[in-house]
Amino acid sequence: MRILGLDYGSVTVGVAVSDELGITAQGLEVIRRKEENKLRRTLARIEELVQEYHVDKIVLGLPKNMNNTEGFRAQSTRDFAAMLERRTGLDVIFQDERLTTVAAHKAMLEADLSRKKRAGIVDEIAAVLILQNYLDSIHTDGMR
Repeated sequence: MRILGLDYGSVTVGVAVSDELGITAQGLEVIRRKEENKLRRTLARIEELVQEYHVDKIVLGLPKNMNNTEGFRAQSTRDFAAMLERRTGLDVIFQDERLTTVAAHKAMLEADLSRKKRAGIVDEIAAVLILQNYLDSIHTDGMR
């Protein structure tokens, strides 16, 4: 069972995939688009990845405010999730993504990556963190 992890942004989508056992997350790519509402190619690329990796479900980072409320970005993410479900036929599960981009930047700084390299992969690293947090939560819940 493979799970696709997504970090949905205004012009990028970071993509990660789990191993077949659903234990670890690996970064795949960053899908870029020229305009926020131009999603056809983005959705088509995600469909290709779903087929290529035999994905069973999608985990999508949900941007919440620090006080746990949802704003405009969260609604935009929910709309994107509905499109994904229609296009892929898969369940889309939301994973709280608060501070994942901050954690991604911190990890890249610790790895001593250049600013240019960090800018190119921060969304992919955030997708890895979103997916890994989800994987860890299902394995922790299963152990209780």
